[in-house]
Amino acid sequence: MLEEDSDQTYENVLAEIQSFELPIEATLRSVYDDQPNAHKKFMEKLDTCIRNHDKEIEKMCNFHHQGFVDAITELLKVRTDAEKLKVQVTDTNRRFQDAGKEVVVQTEDIIRCRIQQRNITTVIEKLQLCLPVLEMYTKLKEQMSAKRYYSALKTMEQLENVYFPRVSQYRFCQLMIENLPKLREDIKEISMSDLKDFLESIRKHSNKIGEAAMKQAQQQKTFSVALQKQNNVKFGRNIHINDRITEERNEIVLKHTFEEEDENEEEVLTVQELVDFSPVYRCLHIYSVLGDEETFENYYRKQRKKQARLVLQPQSNMHETVDGYRRYFTQIVGFFVVEDHILHVTQGLVTRAYTDELWNMALSKIIAVLRAYSSYCTDPDLVLELKNLIVIFADTLQGYGFPVNRLFDLLFEIRDQYNETLLKKWATVFRDIFEEDNYSPIPITNEEEYKIVISKFPFQDPDLEKQPFPKKFPMSQSVPHIYIQVKEFIYASLKFSESLHRSSTEIDDMLRKSTNLLLTRTLNSCLLNLIRKPHIGLTELVQIIINTTHLEQACKYLEDFITNITNISQETVHTTRLYGLSTFKDARHAAEGEIYTKLNQKIDEFVQLADYDWTMSEPDGRASGYLMDLINFLRSIFQVFTHLPGKVAQTACMSACQHLSTSLMQMLLDSELKQISMGAIQQFNLDVIQCELFANSEPVPGFQGDTLQLAFIDLRQLLDLFMVWDWSTYLADYGQPASKYLRVNPNTALTLLEKMKDTSKKNNIFAQFRKNDRDKQKLIETVMKQLRSLVNGMSQHP
Repeated sequence: MLEEDSDQTYENVLAEIQSFELPIEATLRSVYDDQPNAHKKFMEKLDTCIRNHDKEIEKMCNFHHQGFVDAITELLKVRTDAEKLKVQVTDTNRRFQDAGKEVVVQTEDIIRCRIQQRNITTVIEKLQLCLPVLEMYTKLKEQMSAKRYYSALKTMEQLENVYFPRVSQYRFCQLMIENLPKLREDIKEISMSDLKDFLESIRKHSNKIGEAAMKQAQQQKTFSVALQKQNNVKFGRNIHINDRITEERNEIVLKHTFEEEDENEEEVLTVQELVDFSPVYRCLHIYSVLGDEETFENYYRKQRKKQARLVLQPQSNMHETVDGYRRYFTQIVGFFVVEDHILHVTQGLVTRAYTDELWNMALSKIIAVLRAYSSYCTDPDLVLELKNLIVIFADTLQGYGFPVNRLFDLLFEIRDQYNETLLKKWATVFRDIFEEDNYSPIPITNEEEYKIVISKFPFQDPDLEKQPFPKKFPMSQSVPHIYIQVKEFIYASLKFSESLHRSSTEIDDMLRKSTNLLLTRTLNSCLLNLIRKPHIGLTELVQIIINTTHLEQACKYLEDFITNITNISQETVHTTRLYGLSTFKDARHAAEGEIYTKLNQKIDEFVQLADYDWTMSEPDGRASGYLMDLINFLRSIFQVFTHLPGKVAQTACMSACQHLSTSLMQMLLDSELKQISMGAIQQFNLDVIQCELFANSEPVPGFQGDTLQLAFIDLRQLLDLFMVWDWSTYLADYGQPASKYLRVNPNTALTLLEKMKDTSKKNNIFAQFRKNDRDKQKLIETVMKQLRSLVNGMSQHP
């Protein structure tokens, strides 16, 4: 069974070999791999198969041999004809070859022309593709040369998106593609350079831009104010700030304002006319096309912030002239006008939040600078011009949408400083007025002079009006001058309050407060300094008191004046009153005190002229010359005092008498005076009698009874005690309310008695031999002992 299987396997292998369909290697491998003797058996099978095929081939050859022989015979028969045919064909071929040479040449020419034509067509087609690319690239170069960079970038986009893909296989296209990034960088650098030049240009032209903008805002405001005034005049409203300007002058000024407005309207240039913004637009568009807009925005904002810091940095001498402030303001306005223009004509380059942040930063710096530099201003005119510049500056930027409330708040601080400079200026004015015043009533000789004084100062006195010419006003020339200058101060203060966007009521209140400062600080200080000056005598002090009285009465007219110039109704005024009453009252009190002081000083000067002979034995029989001169002086002075209020004159008179009494008492009790004779006491008594007569003559009316004589009561009782030598009464009644010598102090009496005792001893060498003198000395010693006991008792029981 196994042998049959093996034979069948060999048969299959031989069949596969003969079929040539499978690889022989695999077939043969299968034979050798089956069993150990497979090779020998296979070779036997192969030999058997070969013999079988040889037998079949032999049978086949024997079967077709005759046919083969017949075919050979036929071929031999046609051999001759074939040779003839070959010759004929060769000849025909030669003749055809000779005849077709020209055709071949022409055919080759045709083929060559057809190839050329095809190449030309191909070239034309390719050139038609390349020419637009070259034309666009040429256009790009022309745009670059003409600095039309934004158009050049658009051309680059067309080349990259439309034209280059059509000819990307060509080398020149690759070169162009490689060159485009470099061109873009060149455009960025060139546009950035143009932007830098633009930023430098607007930095240099900021002053012109700001000046034009501020001028335009000022003209617009002037036109609005003039139009409002014209309307108010039509409706009969009294809005004139300065009542010295007549309606006719107002109309002339108004007409001039409109004419000037028309003339200047053509001269004011806009920011677009002053600055070429095209570099910014180009650069913005270029960076937008390049997709690098954020870089451009950041660079622009960074550079502008740097410029803002430079613009906000003031010059060191800016405060010296108004031009310094004007340049500072105009360059800031120019900066923000440019930023506002950029904000509105570009999208996204700057934003409202950015400009607001920049403005807030700038505003803080501006306020700090103005607050610092304005403090150096000592000229009120310069401060006023600064205020006007700040108002125009604020109005200009407010017109561009920037908040300026903090600037107006700053103006209120500067207003206080302005008032301080005004106060200093008016202090000089007041001092000059006081220096030039003659401190005499104003004389008038006719009606015209009277009206001139009345026009300057609101004086009303029916009695004076009835008096015939010539006559005198009670006040001196300084009073109308002071009144006029106070009004001038109010005008000057009002100038600062204009254009501050405040109501008339607020302005009225500000004027009253500043006027109060003028009265209470400046004028009051000048009056006090004047009163204390050494060269101001009693007559001048009396006139100063009279002047302050009339100035005080004029304060109500100043209040009406402020109400009129601010156009505030009397019924609606609920503001501060003027402090004239307290101001001039203080000055009067100071003048009164100075009168008392100077009067006492004058009395001291007369008393120093006293030249008593304290050892005289007998009096001269008349009062001392110095005292009579003093009394005559007091009479003349108190005659001047008749124009003073009653209390002032009475107080001055009483003060003078008391001071004179005290000075005379001190003269008697002077420690350097060692001896006093009875004759000297009698002479001194004559002087005191003259003082009492003067007091009794009522030098100043208004004293009741012997009030003025009481000033000399201490002297009188002391002298009476020594004149009548009534020591027993004095010692007996001492301490009693009804005592005749109640005002005599034991210590005073003891001091004077010791001076008289020493005189008695020295002048009476032989007094010890006279009984009366010895008795008198004993009496003096006894009295002195009793007086010492009284003095000791007073010291033990104060």
